[in-house]
Amino acid sequence: MTDFFDPLETRDPAQRERELMARLPQLVKRAQGAPGWARILQGVNASDIHSRAALAQLPVTRKSDLKDLQANDAPFGGLTTTTPRQLRHLFMSPGPIFDPEGHDKDWWRFARPMAALGLRAGHVVQNCFSYHFTPAAFMTEGGAAKLGCPVIPAGTGQTEMQVQAMVELKPDAYVGTPSFLKIIIEKAREMQADISSVTRALVGAEALPPSLRKWLQDNGVQHVLQMYGSADIGNIAYETQTDGEVNPGMVLDEDLILEIVRPGTGDPLPEGEVGEVVITSFNPDYPLIRFATGDMSAVMPGVSRCGRTNTRIKGWMGRADQTTKVRAMFVHPSQVAEVAKRHPQIRKARLVVTGEMANDIMTLHCEVDGTIVEDAIVDTIRDVTKLRGEVKLVACGSLPNDGKVIEDARKYE
Repeated sequence: MTDFFDPLETRDPAQRERELMARLPQLVKRAQGAPGWARILQGVNASDIHSRAALAQLPVTRKSDLKDLQANDAPFGGLTTTTPRQLRHLFMSPGPIFDPEGHDKDWWRFARPMAALGLRAGHVVQNCFSYHFTPAAFMTEGGAAKLGCPVIPAGTGQTEMQVQAMVELKPDAYVGTPSFLKIIIEKAREMQADISSVTRALVGAEALPPSLRKWLQDNGVQHVLQMYGSADIGNIAYETQTDGEVNPGMVLDEDLILEIVRPGTGDPLPEGEVGEVVITSFNPDYPLIRFATGDMSAVMPGVSRCGRTNTRIKGWMGRADQTTKVRAMFVHPSQVAEVAKRHPQIRKARLVVTGEMANDIMTLHCEVDGTIVEDAIVDTIRDVTKLRGEVKLVACGSLPNDGKVIEDARKYE
């Protein structure tokens, strides 16, 4: 598929760089009008920030800082240039972390990855991201509206109804997590239902192992592309295809500046080295300047064979901090501490996430002083994280003394 969303995608890379750098001073000036950014960028002369070198001198604001920033200046940490009562949506993700949405069409810039999948006006999309509190479903809505695609607002769960909707309404594409699409296909097979209209899928919010992509393709979904984004930024990068074949890497969105920095610092790394993804976003309502996502990736050399000339990254390569995504939801070290706090017998706890991606197993290893009912801890895990977890009681002193609260021990293909 070589039809592009707009001419920006095929700009000469040097032209793109000049144009992005030329926009930086105005971005910084606008951001400084918000009280949170005014504090972070105190003493910065916006007109001086017109190069990557100048940008790299500015402080990094980390996603992991948002909870505290927002607690001190509710609801968005003073980082929005549009007041909360003038926004379109106010979202709440686990943590809790609050995210805004403004009124611009395709505010999250989701039309690009949808267009890369081959979606055009008139294609019907079954939107299986959650509509409950978090923004992913609304990202899809914005992109679909921009392209002229009708949306079935299916959300998550209710698998039989998902199949029924596909049978009756015959959507061309699925958007949601890859693991849920597999569940829907298996349910359709069990019901002997024809959902063959769904030949395209844009998936995200969790990893897509090669084995799962192949399974989906073998079961009728010929075109499966993944995108990488976040609730703060929206679309960051997305896969493309050429002649039905998925191209290596993910192409960066046109309205962002990407840096890959050494984890725990703001120091940019050379092309090819794995580091933390740091994004500068030109969003007019929620400008983000050197926003560290906590995700790891690396820049790939060259350009995509699809003809899009923007930077490519290798996709999601793990977390730079201990905040971990389990079954499409973030789990924070503070949540592990809250579980332990509710059970005084727990001396030390370490959350270990195992299994293969899209089939996560979350186990809380607990050093316990005295007796405790494991089921009570299981209930607390669900209450605090909104996820199912197991409990393993271990001997006192047996957990590593390395300061790690969450260990991601999943297998990545």
